[in-house]
Amino acid sequence: MLDHLSIQVDDPAKSALFYTEVLAPLGVREAMRYERAGGLVIGLSGPDGFPHFWLGPVTGTRNREVHIAFSAGSRAAVDEVHRAAVTSGAEILHAPRVWPEYHPGYYGVFFRDLDGNNVEAVHHDFPSA
Repeated sequence: MLDHLSIQVDDPAKSALFYTEVLAPLGVREAMRYERAGGLVIGLSGPDGFPHFWLGPVTGTRNREVHIAFSAGSRAAVDEVHRAAVTSGAEILHAPRVWPEYHPGYYGVFFRDLDGNNVEAVHHDFPSA
């Protein structure tokens, strides 16, 4: 449904490094960057190369926490994101596990990014029909 999402961060370059390191198991990488009047803007992509996730400088007052969930191709990829988040020093909100209250095959890890946002890597296992 969404084409792209942009969030405001204190340091776009530092945040881009965080996201590309922690979400590398999902194929996340930097697709492009440019300077604008307010500062640096960086677009991150998944394996398709299209910048769906954007990081830009804070404008105005700080906003409330954002929740961002990234699709993972497998439970193993979720576990790899968890390991990368731990290695980065990120605050782990919830270690990887099944969340049956969402649906029986919902497997995710939740952690905070450098600006305090709630980030998730999730894999959906659905039973075969």
